Amino acid sequence: MKRALVIVNPTAGRGRTQRLWPSAAQALRAAGVDFDVATTWAGSEAVALAESGARDYAAVVAAGGDGTVHEVVNGLLRAATDGFDAALGVLPLGSGDDFAKLIPPEAAVGGRAHDWQTAVAKIARGEMRRFDAGRIDAECADGSAQHCYFANGMDVGFGAQGAANAATMPRWLKGRAAYFGALAKTLVDYPRLRLRLWFDDAPPEDCEATIAAVMNGRCFGGSFWVCPEARASDGLLDVMLAQALGRGAILGLVPRVMRGTHSTHPRVRMLRARRVALESDAAMTVEADGELPLPAVRHVVVSVLPGALRVLV
Repeated sequence: MKRALVIVNPTAGRGRTQRLWPSAAQALRAAGVDFDVATTWAGSEAVALAESGARDYAAVVAAGGDGTVHEVVNGLLRAATDGFDAALGVLPLGSGDDFAKLIPPEAAVGGRAHDWQTAVAKIARGEMRRFDAGRIDAECADGSAQHCYFANGMDVGFGAQGAANAATMPRWLKGRAAYFGALAKTLVDYPRLRLRLWFDDAPPEDCEATIAAVMNGRCFGGSFWVCPEARASDGLLDVMLAQALGRGAILGLVPRVMRGTHSTHPRVRMLRARRVALESDAAMTVEADGELPLPAVRHVVVSVLPGALRVLV
C-alpha cells in the first residue's frame, strides 16, 4: 500500500491505546506498511489532521477507539468535498471498537471487535471496500445550524445520556465496567423524549420515546446490538425506536439488546430509511459514534451517504 498517515489517540480506551500503540507500530513496520504518525491529545484535533492528511496520503488510519474513528471520518469526508478520497484504516485499540466489528469478516452478534493484529494485516494488504456513512444536519437550541458525519451510528435519548455519563466515569473503570457504570448512572435520571419523526417521504408521526437510534452499524457502547441486521453498505440507515419505558422495563430490555434479540419486544420498533428527521420541543443531546459532537438540538435530519467511505478491509 502507498504511504499512510496513522493518527494515534493515546487517551482512547482509557489509556489502552497508549499502552498498545508501540507494539502496533512495530507490527505495521514488520508488515511493510510505510507510514507517518500524528498524535492527537485534544478533542477534535484528529478531524483537522485527517482532513489535511487526506490531501497527502493514500490512507488515514485511526489508531484508537470509535471516537477516534469518528473524528478521522469527519476529516476524510470534509476533504472529500474537495475531491480527495483517501481510504480509512482502523486499528481497534479502544474500549468498544464498534465500527471495527463491521470490517470483514464481520463480528457475530454478541461478539467482540477483531484484534489489532488482524487489523494490521488488513491495512498491509491494502484492499478496499466502499462503506456508507451518515450525515447529521442539526438546528441547535442556541439558534445555530451545524452538521457532522458518523461512521457507526447516532442516537438521542437514553443512549446519548449514557454517552454523556460515560465521560464522567472514574479513569480506573475500564471496558464493560465503565459502560455499565454509565448505565447505572443513566437509570437514575434519563430523558423521555416527545418526538416528531419523519421517515423518508412518509407523513410525520408523534411518539414518546426512551431512545431513538439511527445506525449505519449494528452495535454501540461496545456491547449493545441495537440494530443487529444493519449492513454498512446497503445504502440504508437502520432505526431502533424504543417507546417510553420505566426503569424496570429498561432493565429487562438491556439483556435482549446485548444479545440482539429485542426486535420482537412489544415496545420496540425496527425500520429502515434513507433519511430520518427527529424534532422535539425540548433540547436533545445527540450522541454519534460515542461522542457528543453537537450542542443541544431541537431538530436533526440524518441522511445516509451511500459508499462515501473507502475502508481498508
